[in-house]
Amino acid sequence: MTTTLHWVPAAEFARVREQIPDPYDRSRAVSTLSRVNTLYMIKRAGSGHLGSSFSAADIVTHLYLHEMRRPFETDGDVYFSSKGHDAPGLYAALIGLGALPEDLLHGLRRIDGLPGHPDVHTPHMPFNTGSLGMGISKAKGLVLADRLAGRARRVYVMTGDGELQEGQNWEALAGAVRHRMRELTVVVDHNKIQSDTWVADVSDLGDLEAKFRAFGWGALRCDGHDPLELEAAFRKRAESFPDQPAVIIADTVKGAGCDTFAATTSLRDGEWMYRYHSGAPSADDYRSAYAELAATAAEILSRHGLEPLRVAQAVPDPVPAAAVAAERLPQVYGHALVELARRDERIVALDADLVLDTGLIPFSEEFPDRFFECGIAEQDMVSAAGGLAAGGRLPFVHSFSCFLHSRPNEQIYNNATEGRRAIYTGSLAGLLPAAPGHSHQAVRDVSALGAVPGLLVLEPANASGVRAAVEFCATAEESVYLRLVSAPVPSEVDALPAARLRVGRGRVVRAGGPTVAVGSGPVVLAGLLRAADLLAADGIEVTVVELPWLNRVDPEWLADLAAGAETLTVVENHYTQGGQADTLARALVELGLDAAPRFRGIGLTEVPRCGTEAEALAAHGLDAPALAEALRTAAAPH
Repeated sequence: MTTTLHWVPAAEFARVREQIPDPYDRSRAVSTLSRVNTLYMIKRAGSGHLGSSFSAADIVTHLYLHEMRRPFETDGDVYFSSKGHDAPGLYAALIGLGALPEDLLHGLRRIDGLPGHPDVHTPHMPFNTGSLGMGISKAKGLVLADRLAGRARRVYVMTGDGELQEGQNWEALAGAVRHRMRELTVVVDHNKIQSDTWVADVSDLGDLEAKFRAFGWGALRCDGHDPLELEAAFRKRAESFPDQPAVIIADTVKGAGCDTFAATTSLRDGEWMYRYHSGAPSADDYRSAYAELAATAAEILSRHGLEPLRVAQAVPDPVPAAAVAAERLPQVYGHALVELARRDERIVALDADLVLDTGLIPFSEEFPDRFFECGIAEQDMVSAAGGLAAGGRLPFVHSFSCFLHSRPNEQIYNNATEGRRAIYTGSLAGLLPAAPGHSHQAVRDVSALGAVPGLLVLEPANASGVRAAVEFCATAEESVYLRLVSAPVPSEVDALPAARLRVGRGRVVRAGGPTVAVGSGPVVLAGLLRAADLLAADGIEVTVVELPWLNRVDPEWLADLAAGAETLTVVENHYTQGGQADTLARALVELGLDAAPRFRGIGLTEVPRCGTEAEALAAHGLDAPALAEALRTAAAPH
């Protein structure tokens, strides 16, 4: 049954702003309408960060309606969200205020629409955020640039409270005081829940006001959902701290605005995980939340004698069903790690606030003494893993690939120089899912880690491959970066039988002719197998090879593969430079074969696009039709 969705046209926002004389009720009404549209956008897109958007909605409304000077003009005050997860709520507010085209309301997380996290190509997004901890530093740079240019404007930055676990935030504070950055105000959306659970249960922030004051910042606190308290806090900021940077710690509730999502009412007794951090609400939850928000809007409008809210209706675009595996690879991995840990007491697991997405809930429940939640602090986590390795443990280290390979890259290298083994498991690897946007699409991890001494880069394609990889990691002579795609595994890849892992060697998964295509992981192999089916109809038989090792190749195995190939195409679910194709191309040159096959590498060469899976694959030439055409061209006589 299709769920009817409701959204509020920009004209209704304008009516509310113009016809409600009381400034506080005006703010309440605009926040409520923004929440209605945020709910619509996330449900229509099928994913998004609802809880974070709702907790920030009242703050964003207050800033744009009452605090900022000429916010949509070139020389006007600047606001941006450092955490970036609340992008849907910010988009909803900007559309409602006429600062973004209304039709973008229907394009969240779609190609050429609104990215899952803020991107500078969207108007009024001064920075790319979503990679946490950078916002205060970026704001400082903007203040310095304004001073050099003679611009007098204020800069407002919102951070999450979980985000404050990232060390860069604290590095930024002293310099702002040193330069007396009176232009800078940080607002902490203090909803007390990070992605998985309560901040206090992960890495308690303690007395935030005292911490900021210790750096020399002015510090204030208020109820982030009360327009009167927000007004008073910003007024006091201007009066009490006119010549220094200041922070306003806004106490909020994650999912605030309706009981369906509010953490204070949606968490059942005994629950430790907030269910609405990301993803789309169920049909029942959508209907319940919309009814609550509509009732709130109706009550405010009625109080001022206004006509009822006029909403538009829509239905979600149909999403074609695909045959996929029952479990995604991180969940398979989590169970495999538990099985291994039962036999090997050396194994410990470290997590960076992503216990659900990395598949670690079973491990944390069965081995609580061997599980360490490190919070949003990847550098700390990786160095701690080095200490555990020095103490005789075998640490398995977890986060999203986009953060695990980049933020602690120096720490990973440092661990490698010590010659002790660690396993780095990165989920959400590659182009898909593309909806979160480029801050979360890990496509430079292979080039970033492939050259680290003593570190194998391994990408399994299906459940049997994951289980084999976990077993391999326990006895491997080197450290391993285990690259896990979080998108659903297509059924044709899931059905591939288990294979023995031998470093640098692959296997033929579809026998064919001298047109040979090499790849790893479920996304690439599915594209190649489907492309081979398309070409077979035209009499072109393609040999498809799985090579799960992204930075190693066995020369003897490669020589045998090349001997039967006229063309060899390597397809990669990441940037091509420094990737698997470069590894194979160098090995081929060093082999000095008398008759080497024609060689080509295909992969990403530009910032990945945000959109549906089909949109992103097509945009980057990695869907089956594009791969078929590339292989057809490779097979053509030269």
